[in-house]
Amino acid sequence: MEMHFRRGEPHKYIIAFAVTLASLLQVIDSSIVNVALPDMMGNLGASLDEIAWVSTGYILASVIVIPLTGWLSAFFGRKRYFVVSVLVFTASSFMCGASHSLGALIFWRVVQGIGGGALMTTSQVVLLEAFPVEEAGMAMALFGLGVMVGPTIGPTLGGWITDNYNWPWIFYINVPLGLMAAFMIAEYVHDSPHQRRAPTVDYAGIVMLIVSVGALQYLLEHGEREDWFDSRLITGLAITSVVAGVALVWRELTTDHPVIDFRVLKHRQMWVGTILGIVMGMGLFASVFTLPVFLQGNLRMTAEQTGIVLLPGAAATAVSMFISGKLNARFDPRALVATGALLFVAAMWQLSLITGESAQADFFWPLILRGLGLGLMFVPLTTITLAEMSRAELPQATGLFNFFRQLGGSLGIAGIATLVSHNSVLLKATLTEHVTPGDPMSLQRVTMFTRAFIARGADPWTAHQRALAVVDRQIAGQASVIAYSHTYIIAALLVLSLIPLLSLVRQTRGSAPAEMILE
Repeated sequence: MEMHFRRGEPHKYIIAFAVTLASLLQVIDSSIVNVALPDMMGNLGASLDEIAWVSTGYILASVIVIPLTGWLSAFFGRKRYFVVSVLVFTASSFMCGASHSLGALIFWRVVQGIGGGALMTTSQVVLLEAFPVEEAGMAMALFGLGVMVGPTIGPTLGGWITDNYNWPWIFYINVPLGLMAAFMIAEYVHDSPHQRRAPTVDYAGIVMLIVSVGALQYLLEHGEREDWFDSRLITGLAITSVVAGVALVWRELTTDHPVIDFRVLKHRQMWVGTILGIVMGMGLFASVFTLPVFLQGNLRMTAEQTGIVLLPGAAATAVSMFISGKLNARFDPRALVATGALLFVAAMWQLSLITGESAQADFFWPLILRGLGLGLMFVPLTTITLAEMSRAELPQATGLFNFFRQLGGSLGIAGIATLVSHNSVLLKATLTEHVTPGDPMSLQRVTMFTRAFIARGADPWTAHQRALAVVDRQIAGQASVIAYSHTYIIAALLVLSLIPLLSLVRQTRGSAPAEMILE
């Protein structure tokens, strides 16, 4: 067999636009809904716990589908599966917007998640095969635009649409874009000649995956609200997830036609890159999740103002992705990941210095640094992970890599949410110890607020109680600021731990899947 560089698809940039649009829709939709939940609660008459299933149902469905995408692509044909997934996502988006009951909305969100779970992973495989081997880094840079920029613009876009139109339009906007992506994918994307359809369906493996991943994802989504292992439900879900997960791995390693091929983890680059992806996902999502909450909850910014704050960082990520895609073929990817990690750490250190009086300008450079760091990490980390994969192994490998990175993100969000809540309570108790009737500063502040309320017409006793309430809120706010500051230090330490792990990676300059250089 003659070995030479593949030229790539003649319409590679049209393919790149189509699949990046598809993956961007999926990533945005996982976060765009959150800011519209209050409007949905009022419109559908739902409680907070009930409306939370609008997000949880989508995430559960998509996370379960992600590791199955390699098998599903081979079983149905990649082009057919990809187009049908986009159409399912698009049609269910319309049905979500048209839903007039909570039950209908949750049902269609689950269907939307089933369609959306395929978009990100399949897009990655299509891009790697559409571009020649020397441009693998650029292919991953285009894919990374959706993965990294999506979570940033999702909440902002959702807030703007909800404020100016109504919540159904956060779903209706997917329809024309989804149809456009489906048409271009049907026209220009082709089945891989290396895909092999399994002669049998591993039903047992599918059931074990649904049980294990479903239980784990629900645990991570609702664990903090249920006080974690103080809840019998959470404890039961943890045991179920572990038992089903162990059974799944054993089943897939011993059956001839597994639905998830864990054997791809035998490659050193793959298992090391997967660990790196989990760690990066934890650090990335921890910072991405907390900042909008802090801006809107502590600094009282609107969704639109929050979007303006986050936009420069998203632009920096896009620029960094492009630069990283160019540099990936020329420099050792390990050096790029290490540089990106250091930039991310510097950004987290600057964010840890925020206060309750911080203004929009205070977030500009930290978010620029974070954006540059993320772009420099994502592209080379992906090429490192997939460097030893044959083209036949590529769909399974990308599915597992994306699944574990998503799992790392869920772990990061769950852990950080718990830490912020727990530390806020502890820090408030600590700060309250210093606010006593015998403390001159505390007495002066309470007296000042009391006089202000009396001047507005309150009687002395009511004015005093209101003053104490204001001081209590200020203490709680300061405790929350310190708690968020600690989370950025934790995110920095997580990403910093990537650097020593890079020593386990072989030098892979200009890397791409092994058989991508074979015609």
